[in-house]
Amino acid sequence: MTPTDLGRWLQLTLSPGQNAACLKLLWQAAGSLGGLAALPLAETGGITLSPAALSTFLAWQQRHKDPVVDARVQRALRWADEPGHCVLAYGDADYPPLLYACVDPPPQLFILGDPTRLSLPQLAMVGSRHPTVDGRRLARQFSRELAERGWQITSGLALGIDAESHEAALATAAGTVAVLGSGIDNVQPVSNRRLAAAIAANGAVVSEFPPGAPAEAWHFPERNRLISGLSHGVLVVEAAERSGSLITARLAAEQGREVFAIPGSIRNPLTRGCHRLIRQGAKLVERVEDIVEELPALLAWQRAQCGGQPPAGALSPSRELPAPQAALLAQLGFDALPIEALLLRTAHPVEELLPLLLQLELAGLIEVRVDGYVRCSA
Repeated sequence: MTPTDLGRWLQLTLSPGQNAACLKLLWQAAGSLGGLAALPLAETGGITLSPAALSTFLAWQQRHKDPVVDARVQRALRWADEPGHCVLAYGDADYPPLLYACVDPPPQLFILGDPTRLSLPQLAMVGSRHPTVDGRRLARQFSRELAERGWQITSGLALGIDAESHEAALATAAGTVAVLGSGIDNVQPVSNRRLAAAIAANGAVVSEFPPGAPAEAWHFPERNRLISGLSHGVLVVEAAERSGSLITARLAAEQGREVFAIPGSIRNPLTRGCHRLIRQGAKLVERVEDIVEELPALLAWQRAQCGGQPPAGALSPSRELPAPQAALLAQLGFDALPIEALLLRTAHPVEELLPLLLQLELAGLIEVRVDGYVRCSA
């Protein structure tokens, strides 16, 4: 959106009573911001608005401004005008398609860093704020290995498992995505602000809450739906029986994402949540391959949700491949080739080679086996 259009959109979305599910339905009924401004309520297809939402929507159509809302809008626009700051709204080309496929995608995302990262393949990692030593080690190990395969690691910038996952991913070329439960200019906890700055420089920090919004308790379930909504699946590392991580896992299941859980000792109270998830159908995970082998089904689901189109950042087998991917595919045959051999053949550094391999795998052109990479049969 242009700054003028964005300001007009924010006047509606930041008004009292609006909710993400209804805003998406209204947008789909209208097809554009201009169409929404002229949309007769009789043509909304039976969308039910609360009295407060209806009142503010009608006032918005008539261009009435609430001074309190206008102050928030102007603050958001000033923030968006700063270098490295971005706001994505419905209709923007970079709005992540997997998130938009959800029932209640946020009407806008405030982003520090690279907005295109939100459309790359992501896996969420969540867990306890007070993990065990082993939980921290597992979070770092899985985050690093998944990131080295080209996955964006997405988490909530909380203490504990979240921070460990972000930091391990930052040590790779893939980068990481942090989702806040507060305004984009109010990173919480304060102790993770340096980590947030590092993520913005090699990934993205994102919030649906406008600049100045505090870290309210009800914001965190909202944030959790973004963590799962942006991702192909959610890995729970350690979680007690009553845990915000279990909320994220439930939301992921409702959104059609895969839920993964790492088991542990029956004497460890922080593994009880993971064991409960496994009993409810989450996939038990002992190694990264337990997650990676689900890729074909996850990609097929995403294509169906996004109208049969591959996600932004992914390759389509029906299109001509970019030169780097085509050259890499030419090196592979129907006999497995280990990563070490590919490094020698291609002269790519490992941090460049692994994301290229992931893109070919997501496109269904190659697959990973125990002994290496092979080209898929036509």
